[in-house]
Amino acid sequence: MWILGIIGCTPKSRNDISRIIVIIAHTQPVCKTDQNAALSAHFIFKCYETYSITVHAGLLFLPPAGCAVLFLNQYRPIDAILISFGTYLSVLVSSILMYRISPFHPLAQYPGPLLNKLSKFFMAYIAGSGKQYLYIQKLHERYGDIVRIGPNEVSIRDVSAIHPLMGTNGLPKGPHAVGKYVSPNVNYLVGIPDQREHARRRKPWIRAFSPAALKGYEEITVKRIAQLVNALASKSDDPDLGKWFGYFTFDVTNDLAYGGGPEMMRDGDTDGMLHILDSGFVFSHILAQIPWLSVYVQYMPIISSTINKVKEMDKLRTIKRIKDGSLAHDVFYYLNNEDGVESSPPSLDALICDGNLVILAGADTTSSVLTNLFFCLLTNRDAYDRLQSEVDTHYPPGEDALATKYHADMPFLNAVINETLRLYPAIPNGSQRIAEKGSGGRVVGPYFLPENTSASIHFYSVHRDPRNFSPFTNSFWPDRWLIAAGEDTSRPPDSEKFVHNCAAFIPFSYGPENCVGKNLALQELRMVVCLAMQKLDMRLSEGLNPQSYEEGLLDYFVLRKQPPLPVVINRR
Repeated sequence: MWILGIIGCTPKSRNDISRIIVIIAHTQPVCKTDQNAALSAHFIFKCYETYSITVHAGLLFLPPAGCAVLFLNQYRPIDAILISFGTYLSVLVSSILMYRISPFHPLAQYPGPLLNKLSKFFMAYIAGSGKQYLYIQKLHERYGDIVRIGPNEVSIRDVSAIHPLMGTNGLPKGPHAVGKYVSPNVNYLVGIPDQREHARRRKPWIRAFSPAALKGYEEITVKRIAQLVNALASKSDDPDLGKWFGYFTFDVTNDLAYGGGPEMMRDGDTDGMLHILDSGFVFSHILAQIPWLSVYVQYMPIISSTINKVKEMDKLRTIKRIKDGSLAHDVFYYLNNEDGVESSPPSLDALICDGNLVILAGADTTSSVLTNLFFCLLTNRDAYDRLQSEVDTHYPPGEDALATKYHADMPFLNAVINETLRLYPAIPNGSQRIAEKGSGGRVVGPYFLPENTSASIHFYSVHRDPRNFSPFTNSFWPDRWLIAAGEDTSRPPDSEKFVHNCAAFIPFSYGPENCVGKNLALQELRMVVCLAMQKLDMRLSEGLNPQSYEEGLLDYFVLRKQPPLPVVINRR
């Protein structure tokens, strides 16, 4: 066919085509060498995946550069380089992509979108939009209980997989943490992959959130909750509850971590710290999808300068807190081994990391749940009135609504909190784990995870699965918790239409690496709700569209970016 093409061309065209054919024929040895080198590089990287920039550079540039040098005696240097690198990189990329969608890939049996099988870049785009939790839920609705969301990653919506994946003998943390926490000198507790090291680092946290320790924090939380409710009561301009809950939790966590800090409820976000945290969460959530990219990003001047600025600020605050000592038994008191339980004190880097984590993990999660809780109550007036009546029964006027002694006797309060956590788990996409290289893979429920496969239970999908909670699966219905507990005897829990699977309720994660601050978070939620309901009467501002609020919820690791929730507040 190409001969006929030459015959039909002009002499000049035939000469050009002939020259191209000669070049192609002469470059076959170069192409063949580059092809073999590219396939070898793919095999090597597949066997020894690493985040080392040196190894990446070596595999990407040394083989084609070597091939180009071999053929410098036959071609001009620029031709040798272009042909060698072009062939090498195209074959390398093609080999990787074809393998990922081939029947020989270890995850070939699990369904999922083609783009997700090829690369995590599309998932990074979805993560950047803040809608990853909804996207993965739709994938589960389409493909089933296990879906491939990356070349080597699956998401699971099966309750039977929760314990084997995250329980006592579960899998270690996955690579998300590499991208999520760019350039830490010491790994954050929530990102430590080594399970023994995680257990060691967790010990002071367990002491910091023991019942006795929580009792000691009540003075701090009582002062801040009273400040919050008084601030809301004094507002006449329909305050945004989400913003004020964010200020409140930031002040509380700074008190617990460093003995104090910026007074946001008093002064607002004057330093732009919340904006920095917002941007950091978005950025880290994207990088968590492509963890190897974080290794490069940390060397970009605009990124590294911001990271170094924040790290230096955290370092100065930690050093000051160590120098000042404990004015109270706050969380830092235990993290710094000031109770003398551990045989040796932690390193400065570990303290910087842990102090920062108190704020990162404690502020946004609690403010997110509080905001969504009041959204649910204010859009369900019957539930609001029932809860206010329960609060008035236990905390009538003159009674201290911040005393925790009646919390166990308030079933509807706890039902409201649980139902909010079911519908809007603070960490909707779950906690990523990995079947490590050399493990031989792991059976997780009915599924086999090959080596180097990352997996996570999708909390949001599990919580909204009608096989676990029905009826009214996607609606705010606190009564389901009363029925399940036998508190509502008018509707027995053994009804055929009623499903309540407690094993599927995991808003604080699961197993030995679950949320260590769960009890403090629940205590804060109960105290805020009780005082707010005792002192204030609230209703949504005119014109607020509940559907727009729900559609505006964004997930950046934490379900944290809510649209404004303006409310009209009157003192009771």
